[in-house]
Amino acid sequence: MILSVGQNVSSKNTITVESIEKYAEITGDYNPIHFDREFAKTSIFGERIAHGMLSAGYISALIGMKLPGKGTVYLKQEINFLLPVKVGDEITTTVTIEECINSQKGIYRLRTVCVNQKDQMVVTGEAIVKWKEQK
Repeated sequence: MILSVGQNVSSKNTITVESIEKYAEITGDYNPIHFDREFAKTSIFGERIAHGMLSAGYISALIGMKLPGKGTVYLKQEINFLLPVKVGDEITTTVTIEECINSQKGIYRLRTVCVNQKDQMVVTGEAIVKWKEQK
């Protein structure tokens, strides 16, 4: 596969209580802002929210499986959490190739974005990755 600037791929995921629970089981992050309605009501968001890194996981999945794809290794990821992600939100994650930093070494700069069903950006960032085409 040939990679080119502007190439992108997207996926959609709906945030469910089950996805939040599974993320907590794997990571051990049981922060009450994700699980306790009464506690969450007193937070700046006023309700339960998903783990920010759950959205980041959708970015990682796209990079590792679709673009650039299998065998991709993260060198760096910058993440900006702009808005909370809530149960029931449908998150569209998009990864776009912004620059080929070094074609011989397979190093690329990617734009990473998550948008909710209201077309609001909830997560933005930039990734630097190393990719070698898998034979």
